[in-house]
Amino acid sequence: MKLSALQKGLWGLTAIATLGLVWLQVSTRSEQRVDDPAFQADFELTDHQGMVRIEEDFAGRWMLVFFGFANCPDVCPTTLAEVAAVMDALGSDATQVQPLFISIDPERDTPEQLAEFVPAFDAGIIGLTGTADQIKRTSETFRVYFEKIEEAASRDGYTMGHSSQLFLFDPQGGYVGAWTYGTSAEEILSDLKARMSL
Repeated sequence: MKLSALQKGLWGLTAIATLGLVWLQVSTRSEQRVDDPAFQADFELTDHQGMVRIEEDFAGRWMLVFFGFANCPDVCPTTLAEVAAVMDALGSDATQVQPLFISIDPERDTPEQLAEFVPAFDAGIIGLTGTADQIKRTSETFRVYFEKIEEAASRDGYTMGHSSQLFLFDPQGGYVGAWTYGTSAEEILSDLKARMSL
């Protein structure tokens, strides 16, 4: 069956209208993300040496913050290795940056467990954990997702699903940005140095 010129014109207008609607929705979502108020680092957790830490302990320093868990098979160790490489490459400027690893698995990640896990990457990374309620409140502040997933093959019969971005906060504790999982140490270093020099 052949379409008449009128039918073709109507189909064309429908396609244009659909594309315009999709563009408007995407544009609106993007603007909402840009206009979201910036958030501040806010936590009270126990570090891998048993000391209670709050965000104010790191005032005056840039913070690299990553959420994960010690039994993570790939994402967490890969990201912490990238952070360690960044810290090493910063040289003397590393004193201006504090990397933090916040556990989303308080059931297994005690301070003692983190004391074995975190220093394997870099002595400057501080591991933080807390009660289930503290971790929940902290994750809500940082707007990260995590959940316990039953998995018979994993230790204790479960693993953790979680957000995998590396956050950057300025010396006043204000959110600056984040890098997605898989961003290279070189790219993180370049971006971080540029921000630190402003």
